[in-house]
Amino acid sequence: MRDFRSALPAADIFVFDNNSSDRTAEFARAAGAEVHSVLRRGKGYVVLSMFERVDADVYLMVDGDSTYPAQMAPALVAPILHDQADMVVGSRLDPGSRSEFRRLNRLGNLFFNALMRLFFRRTLNDVLSGYRAMSRRFVHSIPLFGGGFEIEAELTVKALERGMRIVEIPVRLVERPQNSRSKIRIIHDGVLILSTILALVRDYKPLTAFGSIGLILAAIAVLAPFGPAATLAFSIAAIASIACGLVLHSISRHFQELNHRLKIIENKVSNHEQDQQDRRKSASAASHR
Repeated sequence: MRDFRSALPAADIFVFDNNSSDRTAEFARAAGAEVHSVLRRGKGYVVLSMFERVDADVYLMVDGDSTYPAQMAPALVAPILHDQADMVVGSRLDPGSRSEFRRLNRLGNLFFNALMRLFFRRTLNDVLSGYRAMSRRFVHSIPLFGGGFEIEAELTVKALERGMRIVEIPVRLVERPQNSRSKIRIIHDGVLILSTILALVRDYKPLTAFGSIGLILAAIAVLAPFGPAATLAFSIAAIASIACGLVLHSISRHFQELNHRLKIIENKVSNHEQDQQDRRKSASAASHR
């Protein structure tokens, strides 16, 4: 924590303790951090609590395992401060980074990155990084529901679907300190992240999801050596799946248009409030002359 205090001396530092069994909260308070307790287990619930309890112009989120470099914090925050990005991701898998990964963890990250490129047509080097800077606008406009380690995938997908500006900056992940262990359960959390990505594809890309299922069913109906009844059943299921995808795609488009209009209204209200604040400040300054 002292490293982050040195890197961002003007920042307020919050530590969210998720039922830790060591003396994390005690040490954090002694170092000057504001400590909050999150009783419900799960990284996603911690992030939700962060967004609810902390009000800031710029948010910097980092895992508390001392594997992310504090000296990169100003570089992550800078694009937010200069209004060049809504979310900045510290990319551990960027070609310019020399991160120390376990082989299985690296393969898992590469697999999920490939899924994102396939479904969302956006090349990102690190979908699951826990080192991110975010704007106030981003934090207040992204609804989150994930309770575990799938939270980073949810943040990324929803940012992409809302047209948020995402910037990646290479960071080097280092080894954990001695006597520190990861809470990630590779199989369990890997399945959870995969199911979350597929659920987000279903919600935000329904034609892709149901259209793909329909095409697979149609291929089975044509190519598999079934009798007439089974072939007819697969054909009907294929048509129904594609039709469902088309209907949901149309509904999704309408919601996207509604969300866009609400965003315009929100920006106008925000700009109006800012103008009023500026006028009040000008009037106050004039009255003191």
